[in-house]
Amino acid sequence: MNEFLLKEITNTDYKKELDLIGFDKAYQNKFQEKMIYKNIKIFNLTIAQANILKQTALIFGADCAVARDTITGNIEKTDAILCGSYSQIRKITQKLSNQPFKLNKLARKIIELLEKEKHKTKLVGILNITPDSFSDGGMYLDVNAAKKHLISLIEDGADIIDIGAESTRPYSMQIDSKTQIERLTPILNFIQKENLTIPISIDTRDSQVADFALNNGAKIINDVSGFDFDNKMPNLIAKYNATVVLQHSKGTPQDMQNNPTYKNVVEEIFLSLKNKIDYAQSFGIEKIIIDPGIGFGKTKENNLEILNRIEEFTSLNYPLMVGLSRKSFLGNLENNHEKDALSLALSYPLITKGIDYLRVHNVKLHKNMLNLI
Repeated sequence: MNEFLLKEITNTDYKKELDLIGFDKAYQNKFQEKMIYKNIKIFNLTIAQANILKQTALIFGADCAVARDTITGNIEKTDAILCGSYSQIRKITQKLSNQPFKLNKLARKIIELLEKEKHKTKLVGILNITPDSFSDGGMYLDVNAAKKHLISLIEDGADIIDIGAESTRPYSMQIDSKTQIERLTPILNFIQKENLTIPISIDTRDSQVADFALNNGAKIINDVSGFDFDNKMPNLIAKYNATVVLQHSKGTPQDMQNNPTYKNVVEEIFLSLKNKIDYAQSFGIEKIIIDPGIGFGKTKENNLEILNRIEEFTSLNYPLMVGLSRKSFLGNLENNHEKDALSLALSYPLITKGIDYLRVHNVKLHKNMLNLI
């Protein structure tokens, strides 16, 4: 008797797999959509919307999970999880386009999510001009050392330089705006004098520091508090029409690692970032990058779960930045070489998933991997 031989396919190059079995090339594109499966969570549906969505999903052999009381009408709202292949979900959206209760708008949102393109990852090189940053504190506080490192980051292939004059590592103390500006002044003057065209980001929560930086050549403000620290920051970003990185943080650097807890870490961060985006938009800000804030009020397990589920943030429809480089959750490693190696290993799947920006210390190492990929 012949034995059946089975092998699970984890290769996402579905065309190659279909070619290997001699599948009809004319039908490949359609069949590939049957091989890609999606689970999409949809928030805050009315009972009518949820029931129509579920029935439509079942028509096409897919399914939709809703709250138990949806069928009885004993609740007003429910979240839903739509499950199906790309092919099934496309058919569902076509049907929803002709349904009432604003379901045509939901159909467009779902299609936008399915068709979101992956982008080549850009590298954000870190320049800390601080005495107390967690991995390189004091190394570039000297102006000449900072200038030299800046040039090295550019030569190594950085797409953006992120300069920080205040450490926001766990249990660090707030640095006043005057001190931050004093640290930033010589390096920003150097950038302008040398006519360096690389985009400059300033890592600050302080609107006075941001105002100074944007008035002296910076184009991006990386606010690790996501506007929670300084309520003058949104108006300032809007005034300069600058790009802002909105990061999720739980608490402040002084207390963020004091037993942070979540019921669902990814969903809570997702909804927090959505609120920050809405708040920024209310000021007319549209040039937004989002960052889930690895290490900012998260346990090691939280950080790893965020990285494993990073694609869940893409439906917010703004570029996504991840900064895991040399973070303490990597463990008590002996030196930065070991930290960089582990950072690179965790960065690889993010790059293959099309993360827009990686904020890293060792640009050269990551650039080499990008070129290899």
